[in-house]
Amino acid sequence: MLVRHFLQKSAKELGVEQKRLSDAAVKYLSTLEWSGNVRQLENVCHWLMVMAPGQNIDIADLPPELRGDSGMAVEGNWASMLAMEAENALNRGEQGIMERMTQDFERNAYRQGIATYRWPAHEAAQLLGIGRNTLTRKIHELGMGRNDGAKESAK
Repeated sequence: MLVRHFLQKSAKELGVEQKRLSDAAVKYLSTLEWSGNVRQLENVCHWLMVMAPGQNIDIADLPPELRGDSGMAVEGNWASMLAMEAENALNRGEQGIMERMTQDFERNAYRQGIATYRWPAHEAAQLLGIGRNTLTRKIHELGMGRNDGAKESAK
């Protein structure tokens, strides 16, 4: 139930159609130890909404660190995961890859900054290395709403 909830939440945040996990993937995920508890599961579901190539997610689509793959992306190595997503998108013949991936990256960085520091946004903006006005403008441009903490007024 949590996986479905988090996939639905991420789909809504990203403005995309919700993906579905195969029965095998659900069964596999239920066998894992979740040291990061619910937050770790939520992060994996968000990763799947961004990185999984199709609408139906199978075990092979799970993050490499959950599958126990060695030599591929390791937990916390977002650059490797980003490279894999770029390669997958290129192999699928997608267009506008840079714009989509840049917006996804920005949206996630801004969302995490706001989620961590709320408003006023000066702390989040400072740590992100941008100005508060830039953060506010980008949040608006990326269509982030109240659920992201983006529409509250800065003091």
